[in-house]
Amino acid sequence: MMDYKTLFDCGVDRTKSDSYKWDASMSDNVLPLWVADMDFATAPVIIDALKRRVANGAFGYVRVPDAYYEAVTTWFSRRHGWCIDRNHIIYTSGVVPALSAVIKALTEPGDKVIVQSPVYNCFFSSIRNNGCETLENRLIFTDDSYRMDFDGLRQCCADPRAKLLLLCNPANPVGRVWTRDELITLAEICRDNNVTVVSDEIHCELVYDRPYTPYAILPEEFTARSVSCISPSKAFNTAGLQIANIVVPDALMRYQIDKAINVNEVCDVNPFGVAAAIAAYNEGGEWLEALVAYLYDNYKMMRSFCAEHFPELPICRLEGTYLVWMDCRTLGMNSVELEKRLLDETGLWLNAGSMYGESGEGFMRWNIACPHSRLVDALGRFCSFVSRYRQNPR
Repeated sequence: MMDYKTLFDCGVDRTKSDSYKWDASMSDNVLPLWVADMDFATAPVIIDALKRRVANGAFGYVRVPDAYYEAVTTWFSRRHGWCIDRNHIIYTSGVVPALSAVIKALTEPGDKVIVQSPVYNCFFSSIRNNGCETLENRLIFTDDSYRMDFDGLRQCCADPRAKLLLLCNPANPVGRVWTRDELITLAEICRDNNVTVVSDEIHCELVYDRPYTPYAILPEEFTARSVSCISPSKAFNTAGLQIANIVVPDALMRYQIDKAINVNEVCDVNPFGVAAAIAAYNEGGEWLEALVAYLYDNYKMMRSFCAEHFPELPICRLEGTYLVWMDCRTLGMNSVELEKRLLDETGLWLNAGSMYGESGEGFMRWNIACPHSRLVDALGRFCSFVSRYRQNPR
């Protein structure tokens, strides 16, 4: 078995590679733990597949082959008990374009789309860009985690203009992996109010202490008119290759979404994304298991460090994703100010919690998908900042 831990410990130097995460700043002192991609090379089997594809030398329009659908359906059946009908799959260039196309297809301008915040910031822009209104049902923060506010959800779904609910499963940025019981309750509320569930499951492979339940494997009474969005990009660090899938069981909805995909001009994918997805799903399981173990070790180290050095700034329990949600409200400054001061004074770049909805104010999002040593560096910088702030708050 390959020594993946050593590979992860080494990471990869992404500076001067036109990396959005690393090269957005001109300072060599910046340590970016913000954008949700990883500082690891992707799985060797994917790199090998891409090398073989490059060797062909021609990079014209790609025909998505049967092998692609076979790889996707076999992976989800084997790992998650989700038997996807290949005819229900619409491929596209990413989950965000997918969400936008789904909203365009299934709503009219002025309709409302429910989100459960704090939640992925692109939900808000995708809703707004399609002329709809966001209806926020805030998650409830208790101890070191979040739960759904089902009473609030019932009120939101009862709004006659509410047409869709965007579900983040697992949840970015709060790190929850929703249980089957939670998903069933949500599904019942949405069904009873004729609200369609659109589930973003891009982080589905990155789970730790509880199993991931695909929304689509709930009873058919809840899922027949649901939509699921999936991609290998987060788990295998291939976001730049731009490949994702929308799974739509209902034929009419599938026609509407496929039309919107074409209207939005995101119906074409590139040959590297196809090759990478096939390799990831057919051969990437061993690498992924090692990655998940490494990420969870990072989280446990961070949890211990935070408890020892700044217990007044607790982090949420991480059940899924590689994004850690920290409660910084006791510092007494808003999230945007804290993001700026951390960057200016220490070089540490985190995400302000307020970008994930008003309920994220006072929180910060950490991306811990990096070598242990890099995370230790980041925590040291943060600890120094907190120590100075305790002595001289301003």
